[in-house]
Amino acid sequence: MVDIVFPYRRVLLIVFVTLCALLATSNVFGQKFGYINTEFVLNKMPEYQEAQAEIQQLASQWTSEIQGMQQEVDDMYSELKAEEVLLTAEMRRERTEAIQEKEQMLKEYQQKVFGYEGLYTLKKQELIKPIQDQVFEAVEKVAEENKLQIVFDKSGDLVMIYTNPIHDYTDFVLDELELGEREDTVR
Repeated sequence: MVDIVFPYRRVLLIVFVTLCALLATSNVFGQKFGYINTEFVLNKMPEYQEAQAEIQQLASQWTSEIQGMQQEVDDMYSELKAEEVLLTAEMRRERTEAIQEKEQMLKEYQQKVFGYEGLYTLKKQELIKPIQDQVFEAVEKVAEENKLQIVFDKSGDLVMIYTNPIHDYTDFVLDELELGEREDTVR
């Protein structure tokens, strides 16, 4: 009787293991993931490079203005030091207040330009957001066409220890944006 039951258990075990393996490899229970490199995609877009150049030019202008204002403050301090012995207490106080006002104006201007939600940030959003929206729309289309549930951005803060290039959909996004070239691939 032991001999008859044993082969059936073995067959049942083999069938069970085979079914588990088939179900585990099918998409019935799994979700499909992919990743792209948005930095690579953005750098392929001429409009992004133009926007970056414009932002850099504005940042350079603003930095020059701030440096000029700082130089004025430094010159005022130097003048005060040079003439300090010749000035009355009242004149020294007035000049010190003028320098402090100038410094305050400088700090406010720096904050207005480069601070949180400053002109630099606003201009960057104004120029870059429409381009990013294009990329995100292309990613959405690629994800729908390839039946991806989740798409990661490889260029962001997401750390990936290993990535199988088969899951890299950057080239598909480039194709969707009509920026793809045969010889130029991420893989």
